[in-house]
This record gives sequence, C-alpha cells and structure tokens, in this order.
Amino acid sequence: MPFCLNIADRSATGMEQSSQTVSLAPVRLQSIFTSTFLFTSLLIAPISIPNSTALGIKVAPANTGFIYASGKSTSIQSTPRLPSANLEKKSNFLINFNTVPSFARASIQTAVDVWAENFSSSVPVNVNVKWGSSSSYGVLASASSKNNFSNFTGAPDKTLYYASALANALAGKDLDPTNPEIEISITSSAPWYYGTDGKCPPRSYDLVSVILHEMGHGLGFISGSYYDVFSGYGRIDQPTPFDAYAQLPDGRRLSDMPSPSLETGKAMTTDLVWSGQNAVKANGGIKPKLYTPTTYEPGSSVAHLDERTFSQTGENAVMTPNLDAGEVFHLPGSLLLALFEDLRQKPPAGIASGTPQPPQNVKALISDRSAIIQFDPPVNYRLAQVSNYEIKNIQTGELINATESPVIFKGLKNGVKYTFSVSATNSLGTSNAVNSNSIIPEAAWKSTTVDGASDAKYLATATYAGKPVIAYSDSKNGDIKLATFSNNKWGIKTIDGNSTAFGRTTNDVSGYVSICTSVTGKTNYLHLFYADLKDKDLRYAVYDGKSWYYEIVDGDAPAIQDYKEFPRKRGGSDVSVSSACAVTSAGIQVFYRDESQGILLGAVKDKLDWRYEIVDGDKDTEDRTTGDVAFHLKSVTVGKKIHLIYDSVRGFDMDRNVTRSDMRYATRSSAFVEDWSYKTLDVPGNGISVAGFDVGISNGAKGVNVGWFTGSGASFPNPNQIRYQVLGANTFTDVTTSEYGIPNSPLTIDDKTIMFGCQLRLCALNRSNGSVDLISSATVQSGSSSSWITLNKIRYAVAGVSGKLTLLKP
Repeated sequence: MPFCLNIADRSATGMEQSSQTVSLAPVRLQSIFTSTFLFTSLLIAPISIPNSTALGIKVAPANTGFIYASGKSTSIQSTPRLPSANLEKKSNFLINFNTVPSFARASIQTAVDVWAENFSSSVPVNVNVKWGSSSSYGVLASASSKNNFSNFTGAPDKTLYYASALANALAGKDLDPTNPEIEISITSSAPWYYGTDGKCPPRSYDLVSVILHEMGHGLGFISGSYYDVFSGYGRIDQPTPFDAYAQLPDGRRLSDMPSPSLETGKAMTTDLVWSGQNAVKANGGIKPKLYTPTTYEPGSSVAHLDERTFSQTGENAVMTPNLDAGEVFHLPGSLLLALFEDLRQKPPAGIASGTPQPPQNVKALISDRSAIIQFDPPVNYRLAQVSNYEIKNIQTGELINATESPVIFKGLKNGVKYTFSVSATNSLGTSNAVNSNSIIPEAAWKSTTVDGASDAKYLATATYAGKPVIAYSDSKNGDIKLATFSNNKWGIKTIDGNSTAFGRTTNDVSGYVSICTSVTGKTNYLHLFYADLKDKDLRYAVYDGKSWYYEIVDGDAPAIQDYKEFPRKRGGSDVSVSSACAVTSAGIQVFYRDESQGILLGAVKDKLDWRYEIVDGDKDTEDRTTGDVAFHLKSVTVGKKIHLIYDSVRGFDMDRNVTRSDMRYATRSSAFVEDWSYKTLDVPGNGISVAGFDVGISNGAKGVNVGWFTGSGASFPNPNQIRYQVLGANTFTDVTTSEYGIPNSPLTIDDKTIMFGCQLRLCALNRSNGSVDLISSATVQSGSSSSWITLNKIRYAVAGVSGKLTLLKP
C-alpha cells in the first residue's frame, strides 16, 4: 500500500488547476497491524508557491507526519500536565475543530495548550483538526505544517525552509494569512483514551500524547528529505533547518548532500546526530542520535529521535518513532524544547567539500550614492559551504564582506561610473572573481513625509471639492485614513478600522483602496471602496462634506453564489483583493475580484441598494474569457464611458507561478451588464509568456493610456519589461529596466511618465525618450500602490516609502 499524498495545486483563487503526487515523510509508530508498506517515491521536488505579499519569499508544502498504533503495551506514564486557570502562554493557538466530536476536543485542547506554554510567537497559530477515516491502514493521526517558507525577513538561514508557524514566529508576521499553520488529521476509529489525567489503559492510545507528538512535527520537527526504496536514491531539494542540524559521522550536514544521489540515500541510512548546541547541552554534552536504521523505514527514518536511545527517557521520548499502547507523555521534554531553540538559530556551517565555484548572475543596480550588488550562490554552494562573499569596488579597491545577496555598496559619487567584482570564500579557499556591469549612481527625488505613522501600502488620490486628497492604508493599526491638503498643510483623519459606530468596523481594513468623486446639485461626494481583511468583504464609505456613511458592498452573505447562478445577488466570496470604482450619470459603480471563484464582479448603486453583476471570467462567448481575472484591476471614466483594464491568468506551473496570462479591456457607457464590450489587448507570443503583474490606466491628451509588465521565459517567474500604448494604437512600446532591477508593482501611468517599482524601490520612465530615473532609493512594499498628485501646480509622486506616506518630486 503506497504512502503518498495527492495534493491539489490551486491558483490564488482556490480554483483547482492540477494535482501532483508528493511522497511523504510520515511519523511511523510501528503498526499494530501486520502489513507490508510500499513507499512509492517519485523523487519529485515539493511544490513551491510564490507569496504575493513579499518579493522573493519561497514557499513549499511540508512533509506530513503519520502516527501508527504499536503492538506493544507499556506501563510507562509520565506525570500529566496539571490544568491551570493561570497559564503563562507564550503564543496563541486557535483550533478549528473540523468535524471533531465534542468528547475528543478536551484532549486535543490539552495538548495544544502545552505547546502554547512552550512555543513562543507573537503571531497566532491556526490549527485545523480533522476527524474521520484514514486512507492508510493502522494510522492513528497525521500532521503537516501546511507550508514551509524560506528567504523571508527574520529567517536565521534564508536558504532553509521553515515550518509555517516557526517562520511566522521568526518573521513576526503571518506570511500566509489564507492558510492554517498546522493541519492534523485524526483517525476516528482508533482505540482512543480521551482522558487528560494520563491514566491511559494498556490497550488504548492516549490522544493527548499523540497530538503532542504531531504538533511537534507541525511546528518544525520535520525533514525535507525524500528516499526511493527501489533505487536507494535520496534527495533534499528544499532542506529544512532540521536537515541542517542533522549531521553525518564525518561532520557533513544532511542538507548539503548532492540531490538526488545514492550518496544522499546512504546518508539517510547512516548514523545521524543532532548538532545544535542547545540540544547537545540538554543531552548531557552528547549529540542526540536520530533514528536512521540501515534499512530505510518510510515515515520513521530521519525525522525522529532514536528509538533505542530515547524510548525509556520519559518525556524526552515524545519524538521517538514508536508509541506503545498505554504510553503517556504530556510535556514536550527538555530535549525537544532545546531542539526547538536550535531551530530558531542559524545552523553552524558544515564541512566544505572543495573550493567554491564563482558566484552566478552578478549584477550591479543604480542607486543614490550607492549601488546594489546582486548575485546568486555558486553552483556547488551546498557542498562548498560558502562562508563569505567579497565584493570589490574595482575603481577604488574598497572591499565589503557579506554572507548573502544583495549588498548595498555605499559611499559612491553620483555621476561617476563604477564596476564591482564578487568572489566566494570557504574554509578551503576563494573562487575566481566575477565582474558586474558598470553603473552610474544618481540622485533620487526629494521626499516629504505626509504621515510617518502609516505604511500606505495601498493608496489612491483624487481632488475633492477642489482639495487634493489621499486615501491610504495603515497596516499597523488596520485602518484606512484620508489626508486632505488645505491651506498648504495636510489634515489627516482615520476613516474606518477604529470604531463600530455608524456602520464602521474595528476589523483590519488596511487593504486595497479605490477612490471616486461626484457632484449632485451643490453637494460634493467622496466615495471610498476598501477591503476588510478579516471578513474578506468589500466596504464602502461616502462623505457628503458633513458626515461619513458606511456599508458593506459584498462578501458578507452566508454563502458563495456560484458564478452560474442568475440573477446575481450579494455573496459570501472573498472580495478583498482588488477594486476599481467609476462615476457616470448612471451613478456610482464598483468592480472587484471574486477571489473565491476567479471572476470579475460589479455592483451598481441603485438608490439605497446595490445591483450585482458578473463582468468577466465566467465564459468564453461574447468576447469574454474563462481566465482567472482581475488580480490587478484599474479603471478610468471619460465622459459617460467606463474603461476597465485587468489581467487574465490562463496557466500556473507546479509552483503556482503564472505561466500564461493576457491583458483584458472592457468598456461600457451605461450601468447595464449587457452593454459591456470586451477586447484582449495582449496575449502571449513573440517571446512574451506573461502579460500582467500589475496594470495602469489614465486619460490623456491623445486618448486613454494603458500599461502593464511582461515577462518571458528568460525572466520567469518575474517580469522583465514595461509595455504600454495609447488605446487604439497598433503597436506597443516596450522598455527594459535592467540597470534599475526587476520592474514590479506599483505601476502608475500618465501622458508623460510611468512610475513603477524597481527592485522594491521606485523609478520613473520618461515616455518621450525612454530614459529611467530613480525616484526613491528607499524601499516600497511589493504589490503596493502609487499615484500622482498636484499641489500648488507642482506634480508629486505619492507612495508608501520605508513605511511612511511620502511625496516625491525631482
């Protein structure tokens, strides 16, 4: 019977695209049942999923740990944890009891509470617990950390993949708010003992102990290794910190072994020990032995403490591979806690095998009185155990040492040409140096802070009653704010997120925001549409010059309305991703993505009610599309005509990177769904595979300007150029920005300039001559917004720069 997990690969909408069979590394606690298990390892790399909230973060699903019933009984029982009303919790665990009966919940809660007292995190840990039958004979329970993350801010070693809850704890924020951190499945038919007193009968299995064990795996006690029992090959494509601490007898780390190879397979069936100093100290100065029998045992080998060494050590036996009937442990034990302290630190370097090869893809980027030097590790970086990179300014001879890319080389002169070299060093020597391209640093635009307490990741600008206004997000407090320019100074008010009075909310509303204005008679109206990030609703606030009025447009219904149903009504989909509003003589309208179904919705204000529609994404007739639409969406109104531009994703790879997407354009001059007309502006071809990443639109002197990013196979999964045109033109204009870095959100276009993100900074493309200027050398958030605003006849760029709402001008 094969041990494998069929994982559905889904797009960002949750719509199923394909499935991939991924081999498991289960927690195997010797089966009470007599059976032979065949472990089918396809030697497939785990699925990596890009995280839209942070450029460069890598994600992969974690291996799943299984617990099996044992054929033995024992009288060994540790002292149960005593319940207390005054628990000193180090973290907050939130359990979703998915079909779990009430009589089993106390045991589960007890085990989770133990970890809440021992696992430190400022980020809530969501645990999804399922109760039901098992597809594998003899399985008591299984657990997974859902996803593992690498290359995030706060990672002790950015090349390693940390379990979701541990990664969040290290990052200080939720890296994947849409998914739970831990998933546990419990076999309902197992002979469970549900008590929490530790008095488990000899023929039963203590549920508290089993959950305590599985939580250990879900929190990070798991290997990223894979083994093929038929060929003897092993591989570690996405090593976890567990693998970096797993040490071979000769001192090499399991994470550094060549992959795939027989050598790695042999390492997984050789004596392995834990090398972390905290666990060694807790084990009396001896490196704790891991469970690695000479015959590989699927689900037991590697990711457990050695059975023979630790099975009789009471609470320190919690992570051994075998569980006897009647065996109880209600505390994680000093050794496991010390091991988790090691997981929070950077593992020591392993033993170098040969000198490093040269660094790859060395690139210098323009900055203000500085340069950003990027490079990738050598091909043999794992085996070579690179300890240091040396970056040299070839013009001045100045040296900088660094442990990773990128490196900011400061102290340069603007207007002077520089070239740099990069070499890699380990304990055995130094690689040949690789020279970068030449760059000339330049001055960034002058900046003025409008609100230093708000990050303004999302923002929109308008002129209301003759005054420039900026609506923007405050992620720290979960608010939407409005800055109004009057009498040469800014007035700032919190619009929503800080109250429950008059239809407001205290939920986090610091998501995407769009803004429109209108005039009826002598009354000026300001319309804001913004995301409720907690309930996943689209909210609406309107100001009439005296008072604000609030309501929910969509997303708060009890159920999702299937896209095939008609007529449309308010639904329960996630509608918090993107929005664009428009005002015509027909009234206020808003368009927004249905994240749950991948379609573009619309709502038209009809007196006191909203009238709902599907704009696109539901069918391939009438010039529409069934693509996954409107991840990025913007609009402009010219006279009575509404212009919408949005992306349409047609393909994802196994890593959920976009592999094919189009640019879509829709227009109408009414408020009726049947009046929409559609056009595909850009499709893959001529070396371009992806059109999108972000979109921009504006009304100009020569017509409606539109722009987006494009990417090719050479740049995949990132864009590599900006593409734009005036609607109706027969050709596009393409501009590359290689000396300023990868182009990405935000994107704002007008007649003169395209403002865009450049390597998480801000740049401007002059449309008349194709030149690029550096607007800001400070950071902007990936996926953020930007805009233009005119104050006293001077045009400024507006963006969230270094966590502050900022104005910038040349």
